[in-house]
Amino acid sequence: MSENRQSLTETTAPAPLDLREHLLTRIYEQAADLAQKATTKTDTAHPDWDDRIDDILTSRLWGFPAMILLLGVVFWLTIVGANYPSQVLAATLFGIEDYLSLLLKNLGAPEWLHGFFVLGVYRGLAWVVSVMLPPMAIFFPLFTLLEDVGYLPRVAFNLDRLFRAAGTHGKQALTMAMGFGCNAAGVISTRIIESPRERLIAIVTNTFVPCNGRFPTLIAMASLFLAAQGTVLAVGTVVGMVLTGFAVTLAVSWFLSHTLLSGLPSRFVLELPPYRKPQPGRVIVRSLFDRTIKVLYRAVAIAAPAGGLTWLLANLRIGDASLLAHLATALNGPGRALGMDGMILLAFFLGLPANEIVMPILLMGYLAEAAMIEVSGLETLRVILVEQNGWTWLTALNVMLFSLLHFPCATTLITIHKETKRFRWTALAALLPLAVATAVTFTVTLVVRLAGWI
Repeated sequence: MSENRQSLTETTAPAPLDLREHLLTRIYEQAADLAQKATTKTDTAHPDWDDRIDDILTSRLWGFPAMILLLGVVFWLTIVGANYPSQVLAATLFGIEDYLSLLLKNLGAPEWLHGFFVLGVYRGLAWVVSVMLPPMAIFFPLFTLLEDVGYLPRVAFNLDRLFRAAGTHGKQALTMAMGFGCNAAGVISTRIIESPRERLIAIVTNTFVPCNGRFPTLIAMASLFLAAQGTVLAVGTVVGMVLTGFAVTLAVSWFLSHTLLSGLPSRFVLELPPYRKPQPGRVIVRSLFDRTIKVLYRAVAIAAPAGGLTWLLANLRIGDASLLAHLATALNGPGRALGMDGMILLAFFLGLPANEIVMPILLMGYLAEAAMIEVSGLETLRVILVEQNGWTWLTALNVMLFSLLHFPCATTLITIHKETKRFRWTALAALLPLAVATAVTFTVTLVVRLAGWI
């Protein structure tokens, strides 16, 4: 048994061990003593590969570089592999639109009905599927593979000392890992934390972990603005966003543990499981059906009515401008201060039902004809954002930061309310990330403008 598997991970040194932890410690000690008396260790030609691998993946020197490298490989495969399938899906789905338009025309449907269902609902669905499905179909199997071979507990082992320094529970690393799939699932997984105080901290900060609904936006922005300078730079930017979210998680956890939710931190025992031989078939099926299809179904179910609503807002006119344009104009001041614009902020607020629909809403709002654009790839996005609406690298950076740090989606907020049974904690979970996202993007914009970098 490796030293990692039999070590007790402590969250604070000065506090005495409680009864449960004392019993667990004694169990490990007696088990090791019995094993030493009952067995004879002989030299063997077959080394303990689990121990050798753990010497690297859980070491203080190589543990974190190994995590960053693995994360970078996952994102590199996702970015490189998703571009072509996305273009094929977009061409196919938007090709179907012509047949839908012809069908409604032959049926004598009024123009507003065609606009609502085809230019609003269907185009929103087509955009979500073509942009989201390829990255998820690659990212989730890779992430599930790391989970299947037993690597994620090693991540928790490495991160425990950082959460200990933040005054929170080491199991928060596990709940944070669950948040990569879905923040609502990450909130539910905080049930493994026994301390109510530390569980609340984990709940409130889980939104800083980028969920599957935000990864397509992060990947699209990095690919759009940085892929031309090299895929490695685009991958590094996405990895940097994930690390930024983790750093903010630690900072906000420390703040909460020393202010609103102060108290004595507790310990936990983490026994690392053995590495398992990966089962690609099961991994693919589980990741596609339990994660990719489930998330895509939720995105489609929410994107359909959201696309129709946004089309209505873009076509209902007050004076010489649409209602959507009036709302965006009202937010232009704060949007510019945050390095974005009013339409971007409006898209984030209208995207409250699901993070997946922020970009479709934004594109619809930008179009002069008040309809979702036929997305045929990153080049189309570049034309819309850069050439037609004046986006710069600072705009893209702030969109990524705001997407990473802003309030959680409606599903996550409902889950938080069910788990905490208190409106005030739900409000805190919404307003605190919004305040952090606002402060970060404002600071970044101010520094860049004062330095004259743009």
